[in-house]
Amino acid sequence: MNSSYLNVAAGAFLGVVFVLMTVSLVSEGIFHSPEPATEGFAIEVADAPAAGEGAAPAAAEVTPIGPLLASADVAKGETIFKKCAACHSNDPSSANKVGPGMWGVVNRPVASHEGFNYSSAMKEFAEGGAKVWDDEHLNHFLAGPKKYVPGTAMGFAGLKKDDERADVIAYLHSLSDSPVPLPTN
Repeated sequence: MNSSYLNVAAGAFLGVVFVLMTVSLVSEGIFHSPEPATEGFAIEVADAPAAGEGAAPAAAEVTPIGPLLASADVAKGETIFKKCAACHSNDPSSANKVGPGMWGVVNRPVASHEGFNYSSAMKEFAEGGAKVWDDEHLNHFLAGPKKYVPGTAMGFAGLKKDDERADVIAYLHSLSDSPVPLPTN
């Protein structure tokens, strides 16, 4: 190997290094971001209620559903229910998915859908079958499942808009062989 080949190889190597360093300096100048004041991301989580407090604080924050149901739209509720359809079925077979089937859910006892394995928190909330999914329980649960039933396995964040909850509840009323009438107040 003669010296001209070594000179060409060394020149090519140095040329590549020069191009890479130039691209690095230019991209650093274009895409420079300052150091953050603190490392990582701050995740804010609401404090869970202490043992014995139950669901009372969440109940106070939610608008009563009765008056909202008077102007609820079942068709809008069906559209909004598509968010729920990933985990819940709405057909007459009421098949279980990740969550229990919703056919006939209105006035059904809490944690009672056949064949579904409810979380211990939901079973405890059901109080041995004493509670039913009436309009107010559905309203509070749909507003914030984890706030209303702490420890529930339902990972949905909730429907924050009152009219959306009313529309979904009106739609849930229609999911039955003999639908429960909407309240008139």
